[in-house]
Amino acid sequence: MSVYVYAITSSESRPRLDDLHGVGEAAPPLRTLTEGPLKAVVSDAPETLRAKRRDLGAHHSVQERLLSERAVLPMRFGLIAEDDDAVRAALDENVERYTRRLSELEGRAEFNLKAAADEDILLGRVLAESEEIRRLNEATRGGAGTYEERMTLGELVARDVQALQDGVTADLVEALRPYTSAETESGATADHFLAVSFLVDRDREREFVEAGKKLAERYGPEIEVRIRGPLPPYSFS
Repeated sequence: MSVYVYAITSSESRPRLDDLHGVGEAAPPLRTLTEGPLKAVVSDAPETLRAKRRDLGAHHSVQERLLSERAVLPMRFGLIAEDDDAVRAALDENVERYTRRLSELEGRAEFNLKAAADEDILLGRVLAESEEIRRLNEATRGGAGTYEERMTLGELVARDVQALQDGVTADLVEALRPYTSAETESGATADHFLAVSFLVDRDREREFVEAGKKLAERYGPEIEVRIRGPLPPYSFS
């Protein structure tokens, strides 16, 4: 029977899983498959699987429970293997890579930093700071002005908004970097101009979170700064 794979951890890990359940309508029990120094947490795979809140929650709950015990390599949602033997074979085939990565992640967790700003707030900032943008904005108000003036206005606004975002990005990342051991940027989205994941030693989590709170207070309410974690190291596995 096919199996759903949640995560890989050390065979020495002894997490309590009996109060958690697997993904799918039947909420199957969780079990472990051990091969040498590695252990995979799995359950029977459901016949159909969709990324519903309940199943996403079940998936992440398993990974977070494992993280509370030892380092963990979290698998992506929806990873299914042919059977138990296929999982054990994968553990055996990748034993050196997996054990090395688990060693590197031991005692560390992931934190996500996101920053967002309302478009009107950013436009207000660049208008306040640039005399040329203010002049062109007045000249083109209500569809007035030349085509060249409208093009120039758009280019200047885009340039200054990007510069503003870049400045905030550099400030946030540089302020948090001393508390971290690694980082990776996800790139801008429609909702956030900054999304960065940090790998943080567990004994520095409090310092990292406190630094994040101070940054949020400094930039709020104009720029929303949010930190989420500790999380399994999705971005560093």
